[in-house]
Amino acid sequence: MASRGVSGPNGATALRADFARLLGDDHVLAAGERGIAAYEQDATSARGLRGHADLVVRPGSAEQVAAVLALCYDRDLPLIPRGGGTGLAGGAVPVHGGVVCSLERLRAVRSLEPELWRMHVEAGLSTRHVQRLARENGLCFPPDPGASEQSQIGGNVATNAGGPHACKYGVTGAWVIGLEVALAPGELVEIGGPYRKDVGGYDLKSLIVGSEGTLGIVTAVRLMLMPAPEAALPLIAFHASREQGCAAILDVLAAGIQPAALDFVDGAALRIAAHAWAGGDIDLPDGAHFALLAEVDGSREEARAAHSELATALGPTAIELRRPERDALWQWRDRVAGAVAAVRGGKVSEDVVVPVERLPQALDGFDEIAHRHGLQSCAWGHAADGNIHANLLVDPRQPDEIAAAADATDELFALAAELGGAISGEHGVGVLKRGQLARQWPARALEIHEDIKRAFDPKGLLNPGKKLARTSLPSASASRSATPNTDA
Repeated sequence: MASRGVSGPNGATALRADFARLLGDDHVLAAGERGIAAYEQDATSARGLRGHADLVVRPGSAEQVAAVLALCYDRDLPLIPRGGGTGLAGGAVPVHGGVVCSLERLRAVRSLEPELWRMHVEAGLSTRHVQRLARENGLCFPPDPGASEQSQIGGNVATNAGGPHACKYGVTGAWVIGLEVALAPGELVEIGGPYRKDVGGYDLKSLIVGSEGTLGIVTAVRLMLMPAPEAALPLIAFHASREQGCAAILDVLAAGIQPAALDFVDGAALRIAAHAWAGGDIDLPDGAHFALLAEVDGSREEARAAHSELATALGPTAIELRRPERDALWQWRDRVAGAVAAVRGGKVSEDVVVPVERLPQALDGFDEIAHRHGLQSCAWGHAADGNIHANLLVDPRQPDEIAAAADATDELFALAAELGGAISGEHGVGVLKRGQLARQWPARALEIHEDIKRAFDPKGLLNPGKKLARTSLPSASASRSATPNTDA
């Protein structure tokens, strides 16, 4: 085995037997066994990023997760936590071998208290299940990252996943009031609880949220909910240019309007995805080169008033305003990435963030970078957050295009930092962006980042090689390939 704590086939067999005694033989897979390949990749697999798992274990309880961690720490085995495998940065890929710990069996609803607007669920429950439980009880869990059927709530916490409605309601971490976490060298710890305020100590909960499994393994989550809005009203504003569309975003904010969602689809992406509208072509207005997809919500009266204010703010510079059916709008938004990937068979996609007022400069700069590297490009994203999903259209069979795209994304990260932004707004760092944080943070902040990792994981066994602040970038074979996968 490749891991540090085992050598030779006899050692591998003995280790498998140790985990089988702990979890049951059906819940341990060794290298070469049927089904293990699915756990060696995530949604970045089409980019050529695949790992090698020495073992895959599927604990059935939080206590078993802690026991797995204890055994790995005792044997010096890398341990890679895994949720639904929908990540877009390679965070669940075992790039250094070791033990993949899948949380798929941790699906219990420990408590659901609709009258108190909260639930306590285990990490393997799907995001869609969490949303459905809330909805069936007249409540709402607002975060709406992509792939909700496959993604798991523990993975959403580990990546601090976002989505269109983060515009008003924030990312996943804003709704986490407590965590149960397995920490090194193998102990279950409760952080937070069934309350909304706690300033008694350092904010350990927020350190775990977004840590991508590098500090501990989330086994259960206490979530805050809210009453479901009575009404949600969508609006599309088509603009003649990027400049007008971006100016309209600022007009909405300046008017004091709080959209539940405010996304954008720019130029080429808008034209490419027009045919993906449910039931046929979206039928773009003549001269439309930028679209804003907006939604307001609240009581019926609040939603109607906000919808009118939104139309007033967007109307003066828009070619056309449309009031589509809500589900059709967001289903189309979800299809944009697939339509773009189909043009040339693949795409290299990265997400960056800039201050919202610098969105035009970021989009112009991305166009210039792509053009200089001889690549087609397009973009969409979360307008009010300044969160750009920047896409380079490539033929996966052309190595020169893949290499050019990798160079272009490096420049994109530098551009985001120069504009006062961040290297990732939603997809995380994983393995594909390791080392890029040095573009964004000063040296002392990077040192603190590394000190925190050592404090939680002194042996460096938890998801090694991920979310690293300073390191060499992934090899060309691991990261410089194209993906047809969708973005959040």
